[in-house]
Amino acid sequence: MSKVSYITEEGLKKLREELIQLESVERPRISRQIAEARDKGDLSENAEYDAAKEAQGLLEMKIARLKETIAGSRLIDESKLDTSKVQIMNKVKIKNLKSNSVMTYTLVSESEADLKAGKISISTPIAQGLLGKKVGDKVDIQVPSGMMPFEILDISL
Repeated sequence: MSKVSYITEEGLKKLREELIQLESVERPRISRQIAEARDKGDLSENAEYDAAKEAQGLLEMKIARLKETIAGSRLIDESKLDTSKVQIMNKVKIKNLKSNSVMTYTLVSESEADLKAGKISISTPIAQGLLGKKVGDKVDIQVPSGMMPFEILDISL
C-alpha cells in the first residue's frame, strides 16, 4: 500500500523526469555493462558482472520506489491554500525563542524537501509541530537536541 503524499505540479514534474532518465538512460547503460561483463567469460569469478548485477538491482529498486511515490502523489491546488493557519505549501516565518534567530521555511512533501532552498518536509518534527498553528502562537517542539520554543511570526504562500 503506497502512502499518499501531497505534491506541487513542479515537484511531480521533477519526479517524472527522474523516472524517465532512470528508465531510458540508466537502465540500458547497466544492461550494456552486464552484457559486456558476460562476454568476458566465467561468471563465477567475474567481479564486473557481480557489480553490474548489483547496480541493476539497486536501480530497479529506485525505479520501483519512484513509481510508488508518483502513484501515491496528489496534486495540491495552490489556489485553495489559505494562510490563516499553518498547512502544507505555506511559507512560515518562525522565531527560535531561545536564540532569537528567525527562520523561514516552506512546508513541502518529503520528495520536494530541500533544506538549502528553505523547503522542509511536512514529516519533520518542526513541520509537525507547526501544522494547524496561527500567527502569534508559541509552540514547544521536540527536536533531536531537546525541546525548542518557537513563535510563529508570519504565514504566507
